[in-house]
Amino acid sequence: MTPTPERLSDHTGKPRRPVAMPLSYPAARLGMAFHEAGHAVLALAYDMHVVTSEVINWTAEGGGWAVTGSTVVQARETDAWQFAAQCAAGTLAQVQYLLVHGLWTPERAAACAAVHDRELAVDALASQGFRLGRNHVPDGGKSWGMVRGMARRKVAYRWREIRTVAYALNERDVLTGEEIAALTGLVNPPFVGGAA
Repeated sequence: MTPTPERLSDHTGKPRRPVAMPLSYPAARLGMAFHEAGHAVLALAYDMHVVTSEVINWTAEGGGWAVTGSTVVQARETDAWQFAAQCAAGTLAQVQYLLVHGLWTPERAAACAAVHDRELAVDALASQGFRLGRNHVPDGGKSWGMVRGMARRKVAYRWREIRTVAYALNERDVLTGEEIAALTGLVNPPFVGGAA
């Protein structure tokens, strides 16, 4: 079943730009599981509460297939740069998956870009007074490249946990933050406030 437009929208409510991933369905789905696992594991590693992480797939118009994902985190009182690194981690984990499985090509790596993750980081940090430049280092801030470097180190350090979560996510479609914590040995901090 095709997801609702809200599930396929970015943080501003605009539809996320679809990107063709030149892989078989099973390989693309597992790649998306690695993407979402990257977000979820770094969120836990940076003391953010993870609500859920999931892989969403459906039959597209014309009989093809489509796959995306979603990881919902609560990031209150989180270091701004760690939040940004968590946003960058999905793409990095997905590209690492391509490398490890012998699937990397420039075209496939470019398809992992997830511009909506970068834009979420830029907007969330701006709302807190932090300057995150897309292609430059703003005065008193950092560039997206710097944040990606920070995330790359953490993704490499947490690769075992990311891999474990990705395979479980690929098998089950949806994992709660508590399930991810149990799989990784990381702590899912309590949700702050009302119902998740």
